Amino acid sequence: MGVLYIVRHGQAPAHAYGPDAATIGGPGLTGLGFVQARAAGQALARRVPSFDAAFCGDLPRQQATLAGVLEAFDDAPDAVVDPEWNEYTTPELPEAKDIYRGGGKVFQDAITRALGEWIDGADIGPETFAAYAARTRAAADRAAAAAGSGQNVLVVSSAGSITQLIAQLWGVPDQAWPAMSRTFVNTSITTVLAGRRGMTLVSFNEHAHVAGDELFSYR
Repeated sequence: MGVLYIVRHGQAPAHAYGPDAATIGGPGLTGLGFVQARAAGQALARRVPSFDAAFCGDLPRQQATLAGVLEAFDDAPDAVVDPEWNEYTTPELPEAKDIYRGGGKVFQDAITRALGEWIDGADIGPETFAAYAARTRAAADRAAAAAGSGQNVLVVSSAGSITQLIAQLWGVPDQAWPAMSRTFVNTSITTVLAGRRGMTLVSFNEHAHVAGDELFSYR
């Protein structure tokens, strides 16, 4: 039986979100985000002697977090970039255009409505919800296969994808899934056992390493 340690990315600047996140320039994380990533790496190094494989999506905030986490390990594996670990693409929201990159209640209300419609089958993004859910599970299955027997695998992804996997493992209704993602802390750690009978969630959203006021953030 192997173990997946799935880390949410660190705090990212506004330009790291939106439909062009994978190609837009600039750092993938804020200064705080880099510190959070290193703190997560130090926390994992106290639990795990080494990683046998490491995966992340191709979003800059995910890749930068993975690099920060692996700084704590002398013999770090080469990163495997798997775009299927990417977050879903937030749909364009005309009613929230002015604050699309700044957040706020108007944006949150609009995206909540849009996500509900998307989950119900609305074609409002570059992929359907069903396709997103399927690719998230496929990425997790590949990481689980890499865990093999007694191996440790590191994954860095985003709150939506991590909680989508949890929702599938625990049978959480699709419409309840978005609320889960809003609770996830930057660089929180989720632990999944991978064995012959599939994946078993044993802990999620662990964030003691960033529990202090100076390091804690949701966005």
